[in-house]
Amino acid sequence: MQIQINTDHNIEGREALAAHVSGVVENAVGRFSDHVTRVEVHLTDEVGHKSGQDDKRCVMEARLKGRQPIAVTHHAESMHQAVDAAADKLTRLVESTIERLRDQEIRAAAAPHQEPWEV
Repeated sequence: MQIQINTDHNIEGREALAAHVSGVVENAVGRFSDHVTRVEVHLTDEVGHKSGQDDKRCVMEARLKGRQPIAVTHHAESMHQAVDAAADKLTRLVESTIERLRDQEIRAAAAPHQEPWEV
């Protein structure tokens, strides 16, 4: 599983933040690495050097094998809070998506096979 981190020009301490983000993402979705090929993380400080409430944004986009990407967003007062909350959301979304796909596969396997002309 690849983890790609993108930041805007307002983000300081990129190396330390990247290490933190990589660890958080690995802990959040590492157990789904058979299904997740890549996670892209986009970090932005929406008001730059000014202080603002919930101005830090983290978007996480997971690429699942053979599926369209899924994404979550979280705004918070600090970048660490935004990353942690987005990772929690991503964990729940990936888990529910994989469960839904498994349920569909089980139902498809259990359904009796019909030829198209046997309706």
